[in-house]
Amino acid sequence: MSEAAFEEVSVLSSIYCGEGEFQLIQESAQDGLMVQINSNVGGERGLDVRLLFHLHPHYPSCPPSISVSSTGLSRTQCHNIRQKLLDQAAALPPEPMVHQLVEWLQSTEVKENCSAHEEDDKEREKEEEWMTVLSLDHIRSRNRYISLLERWTQQLQLTGRLLLGRSILIILQGARPNIKEFCRLLKTVKVDVDSSGKKCKERMMKVVIESPLSSSCGHGLQGFEVKNYESLPELTAAFQEIHMTELFQQILPSLSD
Repeated sequence: MSEAAFEEVSVLSSIYCGEGEFQLIQESAQDGLMVQINSNVGGERGLDVRLLFHLHPHYPSCPPSISVSSTGLSRTQCHNIRQKLLDQAAALPPEPMVHQLVEWLQSTEVKENCSAHEEDDKEREKEEEWMTVLSLDHIRSRNRYISLLERWTQQLQLTGRLLLGRSILIILQGARPNIKEFCRLLKTVKVDVDSSGKKCKERMMKVVIESPLSSSCGHGLQGFEVKNYESLPELTAAFQEIHMTELFQQILPSLSD
């Protein structure tokens, strides 16, 4: 990591020094820095927005990755804000930019969305939920891997199940852009270790099935839970428990590949 990145994180911790405002989530020479800033934005209407910045090892030569979540904004709004932040970051010179991005958000994007906050409440109710089933090749560094999966589902407002056995499956439910961001993180962050013990990215992840939740066979899940199984009947029972037997029949052929 560059000295400029570490200096910026130190400055950010001083600027956002209120309770719960700033958190350094990850610090790694290989993976970079990951910081979370919780900001109250939008003037008098005061919306809480959680911003997650992943500063890659070559930052600020390359812009940060960004995730956005908020209980006061719809998922569509969060996705749109994230995209505009990424566009703004790409247009800035290769210098420390996190504080500048947060200030830009406070003065521009969220205020515009606040004016339509009541309409967006109705929009949020109508948003289509998606379901995706992912297949992983292996999990060696179990605690680190699972901890990251749980953190990302919380930050991206997703629910799901991690089923650990001969086949490793992740069932995700939520807004499609957020599921895509989960998959992007899975492939770009070093989540596991290889056979020699070196940190590695998840390059073997496969999307087994994805569809709108309304048209898939399944019910809404709560939270993100981890379940171990040792046999096919136990895996079948795990899907039965969450009322997704028909979904299991759809993905079963891919498990024998």
